[in-house]
Amino acid sequence: MLLVNAQAGQSNIHGIGLIAQEFIPKGGKIWHFMPGFDVSIHETYLERLSSPARSQLFYYAYFHLDTRTFVLSSDDDRFTNHSDTPNTMPADDFTIALRDIHKDEEITIDYSGLVVLNFPEPNNYGVAFAKQYA
Repeated sequence: MLLVNAQAGQSNIHGIGLIAQEFIPKGGKIWHFMPGFDVSIHETYLERLSSPARSQLFYYAYFHLDTRTFVLSSDDDRFTNHSDTPNTMPADDFTIALRDIHKDEEITIDYSGLVVLNFPEPNNYGVAFAKQYA
């Protein structure tokens, strides 16, 4: 669940991104996993999903290796794009600002710390995992 005013908008990185609608100070919490709002789907449920639903899950979710679950944001956080020089980072069940983020700036994260199934490098695990369910 987004904890700041941010919404999907035009990205200079990749089509649609998550754009700050307010100033976010360094260390500020941007997102938090909220059960009942955000979705956590264990990998054993994949076969119950239709092919289009699996495709959406693989595109928008990240895979949490320790719990073997897909984590899917139910708000525009799912549009957060990758950057090699991100302005946020994951910290437990939160995403926090690594530096001040200004209004109208795109919010980014480094996917390499996550298993993101639509991001081919360096998440080779994610690509192989998604292919077995294609």
